[in-house]
Amino acid sequence: MGICQVCQRRAQTCSGDVGDGIRKSTGLVSLVGVTEPLPNPTQFMSHFSAFMVTDSNIKYRINIHYQEQRRRYYAEDLGQGILLKLVEIPAGTFRMGSPDDELDRQSDEGPQHDVTLNRFCLGMYPVTQAQWRSVAALPLEQRELDPDPSHFKGDVGEASQNENRPVEQVSWEDAMEFCARLCKKTGREYGLPTEAEWEYACRAGTTSPFHFGETITTDLVNYDGRYVYGRGPKGIYRQETTPVGSFPANAFGLYDLHGNVWEWCADHYHGDYTEKPDALKLDGNTPWETLEIGSERVFRGGSWNPYPWHCRSAIRLHHAPDDRDDVIGFRVVSRFPRAVR
Repeated sequence: MGICQVCQRRAQTCSGDVGDGIRKSTGLVSLVGVTEPLPNPTQFMSHFSAFMVTDSNIKYRINIHYQEQRRRYYAEDLGQGILLKLVEIPAGTFRMGSPDDELDRQSDEGPQHDVTLNRFCLGMYPVTQAQWRSVAALPLEQRELDPDPSHFKGDVGEASQNENRPVEQVSWEDAMEFCARLCKKTGREYGLPTEAEWEYACRAGTTSPFHFGETITTDLVNYDGRYVYGRGPKGIYRQETTPVGSFPANAFGLYDLHGNVWEWCADHYHGDYTEKPDALKLDGNTPWETLEIGSERVFRGGSWNPYPWHCRSAIRLHHAPDDRDDVIGFRVVSRFPRAVR
C-alpha cells in the first residue's frame, strides 16, 4: 500500500421524503485526525456516518443526518485483488449491556457494567463471500471449509454483487478455522471479536439502542421492515442479504453492525452478566469462556430476517459452535501486538 492519503469530500445533499415519514439531510463534514502510526502501511478512509433525530411534533418524522469522518485502516491483501480491510478502534471504557428501561430489552443484556478495552482493529465489513473463498483455498489447519457455503448467491449476471455479499451458513468453528488460516498466511493475529469488543465498536460512543439513534429504518439497515421499533416507521423486507457497505457506517467507520447477518463472537454464552469476572471488566479484549465442552457461542447484531429489536447494539443470541444458518456470518479482529509469535 502507498503513503497515507487523506480523502476530503463534501457530503452530497440528499433531499425528499424517504420511506414513511423519513427525510434525509446532510450534516457538516467532521474529520478526525490521527498521529500514532500503525505497525504496518496504512491509509486514511473518509466515510459517512448517520444519526437520526426524531421530530417530537410530527409523528414518525425522523431526520437522518450524515457526517463525513476520517478513520485509519489497513488492508490485508488476500490475492487476486481481494482485500480484507480493518479499522483501528481506539482504546476506551464504555457501559456494556442495555438499561432496564430500553424498549424490548432482554434479561441477558444486564446488568449493565463498565468495560475497559485496549485498542484493536476490527473488520470494516462482515467477511464477504470473495474473502471467504480466498481463505478457504489456503491449506487446512484443523478442519475442512466449504469454499461456497452461502445460501444467497446473487442473481445470474450479478457476480460482483455475489462476491460482496456477506458469507453466511458458517459455524463458529468454521469462522475460527478461517481465522487460523489467515494467521498462518499473514503471520499476524486474527480471531473473532469478544462480545465487549463487538458492542464497544458497534456503539462507537453512543448509548442509544442503535448507533444512529433511538429507532431504526430500512433506509439504514437490512432487516424485516414489516415490523417497527418504537416510533420508527415500517419499511421493506428484502428477504435476503445485501452487499456489505450498502448502508452508512457508524462513527468508527464500521458497516453492517446492525442487520444483514448476525456475527459470531469469541465468547461462550452466559445467561447474563451477573457472574462476569472483574478481570474481564478491566480487559474487554479477552473473551469470557467456560470449561464446558460444546458451550454455546454468542452472536450479535441482527440480520436480514429478524424483528427490528433484534438489531439493537445490546442484543445477544447464541447457538452451538457447529450450528450453521443463512442469517449468521462474522467479522474478524486483530489486536496489538499483531504479529503471531
